[in-house]
Amino acid sequence: MQYNKFEDLPVWQSSRKFTTIIYQTIESNPKLSRDFSLNDQLKRATYSITLNIAEGFERRSNKEFANFINIAKGSAGEVRSILYILLDNNHISKESFENLYSNITEISTALSNFRKYLLTYADYKK
Repeated sequence: MQYNKFEDLPVWQSSRKFTTIIYQTIESNPKLSRDFSLNDQLKRATYSITLNIAEGFERRSNKEFANFINIAKGSAGEVRSILYILLDNNHISKESFENLYSNITEISTALSNFRKYLLTYADYKK
């Protein structure tokens, strides 16, 4: 499948939705919203995923794109780790943790699969 812009990529779309969910989670949680450094780190790690997908797409090389996907996957790991910190410090409920963790794990898996596709099958170079 040929994508003409990064906004068409399903993994970018999922990451964008997840970013919105994270912002809503922070805004609706007074305890978390007061923890400025932690919520800032969570926001930066979350939107780093979408930004790296976009930047990699614009590089127009499979190898470079795969590298940026790898960086985005690293940010997804950072988000997962922060979710544990939030749970352990009672900033989010177990149910919220499980929902957010499930979402970010799906994104991380999609990033892995997409990276593998880029390096193995894709004819992306323009």
